[in-house]
Amino acid sequence: MFSLFESKNKKLVKKWKKEHEQLVVLANNVLGSYVKGNESETRRQLKKFVDLAVDHLGDEDVELYRILHDPLRKDEGTEKHIEQYYKTFKDTKSTLMRFLSKYVRPETPLDDQFFETFEQIVQVLRDRIDFEEHNLYFRLSLS
Repeated sequence: MFSLFESKNKKLVKKWKKEHEQLVVLANNVLGSYVKGNESETRRQLKKFVDLAVDHLGDEDVELYRILHDPLRKDEGTEKHIEQYYKTFKDTKSTLMRFLSKYVRPETPLDDQFFETFEQIVQVLRDRIDFEEHNLYFRLSLS
């Protein structure tokens, strides 16, 4: 019942945190199925990961843009956190999207380079999730 009275920002934060949890689970599923040598399952899990990552990043972009341009949903501190989000994530997001668009294609082999790079990306994403949730999301949940 209390969720009816939560701010839109708090609802977004809850949604995005849940998606972060799902992304971590899917990333671990990709790595686990790769290690087991199950390419079809790896591709299936990777597709799920890609779909959720693209949706999540797009939703963040749209909603953060809206917050920046809605004086009722932001304050100076929130604005600074959003600007920091964009500055610090731009290159990582581009790298992630290039990697995912390459390996989601069925003709691209899921080789050792895929596994090693995906492991690195997963670690970067874990760090990024931690950063977002303890900085930007924390700030948004206060507004």
